[in-house]
Amino acid sequence: MRNLLLLFIIILSLSSCRLLRPNLMLKTPKDYVFDQLNDTMTTEEYRISYTDDISLRILSNEGFKLVDFSNSGGSTASSGNGGVGNNASTIQTLVEHDGTIKVPIIGRVKVMGLTMREAEQLLETKFSEFYVGPYVILRVTNKRVSVFPGAAGAGKVVPITNLNTTVLEALAYAGGIQDDGKAYRIKLVRNSKPKPRVYLIDLSTIDGLQAGNTVVQANDVIYVEPRPRFISRAVNELAPYLSVISSIILVYTTVYLIKHE
Repeated sequence: MRNLLLLFIIILSLSSCRLLRPNLMLKTPKDYVFDQLNDTMTTEEYRISYTDDISLRILSNEGFKLVDFSNSGGSTASSGNGGVGNNASTIQTLVEHDGTIKVPIIGRVKVMGLTMREAEQLLETKFSEFYVGPYVILRVTNKRVSVFPGAAGAGKVVPITNLNTTVLEALAYAGGIQDDGKAYRIKLVRNSKPKPRVYLIDLSTIDGLQAGNTVVQANDVIYVEPRPRFISRAVNELAPYLSVISSIILVYTTVYLIKHE
């Protein structure tokens, strides 16, 4: 019986991490070198990424007439009082994997990696071949980040309406850091190429405020590492094994007593 218990302890010690924390995500080894946040990143604007849904509107003649793409030839629609026409259309277009969007009249334009203002200026330049003083308005309508706030089952895909939303704001949208979350170990995973970048943010003190004000980009993952709670997890995970062992001991004791009566 002593040998059986010893074998059980050895097996448990070798597999304790997987046994007690099977739902832990985005693990990094102790010697993992995280990417470093810099001042440029904390002030950087949102940049267009592939799979972004883009809403596009264009005004011409310094904003007095709005281009209606639903009309043949891309004619303009006037409101009758010199203002913007209400019947003008909005174009929805998708940023494809080659980084381009398909726009009526001017064709495909590469916008991936540009800020919204840079993309608007690029489109205005291209539309200036067809209209006088074009004015382009762009919006990303499906911007979102994935937030795991530090508790099982609490992960959320958070839609972002504010263009330059920060890490702190995204966490607030998700309900904040959960009781089991480590505020000093927050991983910001950015799906850049050729491989993702992983940044470690400490929001446990006021010193981490600058890092918390980093603007999130499309498809970022914010992962708050949860506390292990080894004791409660160990009790839950080992309960079936302890039940089996106690049953074996009971049977062994019963047999031993019967033989020595």
